[in-house]
Amino acid sequence: MIKQLSVFVENEIGSLARVTTVLKNNDINLKAIASFDTPEFAILRIVVDQPEKAKELLSENGFAVKMSEAVAVELEDKPGDLDRMLHVIADSKLCVNYIYSFVLRSGKAPLMVINTDDLIKSAMILKENGFLVAEQEDMK
Repeated sequence: MIKQLSVFVENEIGSLARVTTVLKNNDINLKAIASFDTPEFAILRIVVDQPEKAKELLSENGFAVKMSEAVAVELEDKPGDLDRMLHVIADSKLCVNYIYSFVLRSGKAPLMVINTDDLIKSAMILKENGFLVAEQEDMK
């Protein structure tokens, strides 16, 4: 499993840039980003190479930040592999709360970051079905 940060930002001009500036100024590499908005604020989910340091620095800069675990699954870059993964999850009676993707390295398969109602079971079931589940060390 990997660690991700959920950063609460106001829906205003420059708010996302303030987050990325904190990361840039502290040599923290942003690997993935997804934004989920509401009328007042957005939840910015990020995967970085140094999650503990990023959480501390963002908190010091006035952001509300929560660290959590997620499952990052490497998919084959071909039609139907996401569908296959989602069926493995559904057939195991697990609910996907959210999902987003990113490419960790050029030329590599995409990683799908998923949050389910049981992360440990999800990672185990996916591994048993031949999926590669990334670990935090892979984010460096």
